Amino acid sequence: MEGQFKLLFDELKIEMEKQTEELSNKIMEKMEEKLKPVIEENKKLKLKVENLEKKVEYLEREKKSNNIIIHGLLEDEKNTSELLEKTKNLFLTELDISIEGFDVNQIYRIGKPNKGEKPRPTLLGLNSGWKRSEIMKNKKKLKEIYITEDYSKETMEKRKALQPKLIEERKKGKIAYIKTINSSSKKRLLQMIKESEELLLLPKLRHNQENSRQ
Repeated sequence: MEGQFKLLFDELKIEMEKQTEELSNKIMEKMEEKLKPVIEENKKLKLKVENLEKKVEYLEREKKSNNIIIHGLLEDEKNTSELLEKTKNLFLTELDISIEGFDVNQIYRIGKPNKGEKPRPTLLGLNSGWKRSEIMKNKKKLKEIYITEDYSKETMEKRKALQPKLIEERKKGKIAYIKTINSSSKKRLLQMIKESEELLLLPKLRHNQENSRQ
């Protein structure tokens, strides 16, 4: 009698567990059915946000595409007009590039004045991509003054992230540099970071190799 009671109890326990599992599965299925539209909507919203972020980044890059930043330019001007004249004179005397007033859409010092310290960088916005390209091609001729691009925040973060790799590759004796490229470029890249940044690693110059063989 006792054995039969135990067997009946075990059967009831198994049946209860089975029914509990079935009930749990049904509840989960119902929850998934109700949550599915929410999950799908969330995916769509995430995609929209990503697309908007890309558009904002693109527009920011476009806005900055003809800008350059001049570092090391003596800060003794009294107003914007004097700063513009000083900048125009710099490019004319040092790079033999003539900049007219109509070539410029904006010029200003970046940051707050800092008396007694190094001069603040100067942002120069040009109306002509050709003028900007000419300046960037010849910028190495400048002494004690250097010019960089006006990078967007996202690009700056990418470049910062690449710095350790850049240093590592240079220690290996490779010619390495970070280069901004157009995301639609069809050039082959050895290493790409998302859309616009690459760490380009070049072998040593061929003529150096040939000289070492001789």
